[in-house]
Amino acid sequence: MRTDCPDRPHFRLPNGGEIVSRGHLACPGCGIMPAIRFAMKVLGRRTVIVAPACCYAVVDGPFPYSAAGVPFLHSAFEAAASFASGVRAGLDTTGVADVTVLAWAGDGGTFDIGLQSLSAAAERNENMIYVCYDNEAYMNTGIQRSSATPRGAWTTTTPKGATKTERKKDLGAIMAAHRVPYFATATIAYLEDLTRKFAKARDLGGFRMLHLYAPCPTGWKADARHMVELSRLAVRTRVFPLYEVHDGTRFEVTLDPETAPLRDYLALQGRFAEMGDAGVAAMEDEIRDRWEILQRRAASSGRA
Repeated sequence: MRTDCPDRPHFRLPNGGEIVSRGHLACPGCGIMPAIRFAMKVLGRRTVIVAPACCYAVVDGPFPYSAAGVPFLHSAFEAAASFASGVRAGLDTTGVADVTVLAWAGDGGTFDIGLQSLSAAAERNENMIYVCYDNEAYMNTGIQRSSATPRGAWTTTTPKGATKTERKKDLGAIMAAHRVPYFATATIAYLEDLTRKFAKARDLGGFRMLHLYAPCPTGWKADARHMVELSRLAVRTRVFPLYEVHDGTRFEVTLDPETAPLRDYLALQGRFAEMGDAGVAAMEDEIRDRWEILQRRAASSGRA
């Protein structure tokens, strides 16, 4: 387990130059675009992107324009994984085996609406990479609560003074239960960790999934200039631990930097303004419990 902070941008990527172009429509400070930029630097131009209804489907550009730099296919909200399965089958049928099929979906289309097709594709061990960029709400349609929204957060569907009371769904545990070849979490604050995981996913076969932390200044009531700092604090407070799972059984914490107080993370976001001291204490307890569970899983895998 690494304890340093490999967030330096001066490292060599397998495919080098830029593929994603300028001119996209993302909001200032959006965590999606840096993530897709570096993902494509690793995966290269022999990639097809499938995106359901989500922020990325919009910010990539209005037809016939696209910033992706590779073929970009739009699917129904609930169908990213099944649509990508069909693309993979079509490529295989025509003898095109050297193209990566990349599904790129938000938390609404993954944790909630798309979970059934995601589960089915994982169970079939479809040969694709599925990425969930997680901004913790339905941001594209108006900042509505999703099952990825953390407890205590404001959304437009939580009444004033009554923030979300349920815990965030444990996506990693769900995917581990499917025994997929590879699952990992990543964030733009630690680019070496992120690109290493995309390279590992690229070089494996079967169903591979990355869960990307993607700050949304608009939905989080945060300043756009804090995008990377929010990503870094999410890891340092253990709100979003960086780990990977092989074959659903081997857990490894890939980066555990020096910890930071939870309040440092919360203070940069207006969505937690109504949480109160009791809510902060409850979140700290929840984070501690999740971290201990992750540590036990890693220890039992012999990878602590």
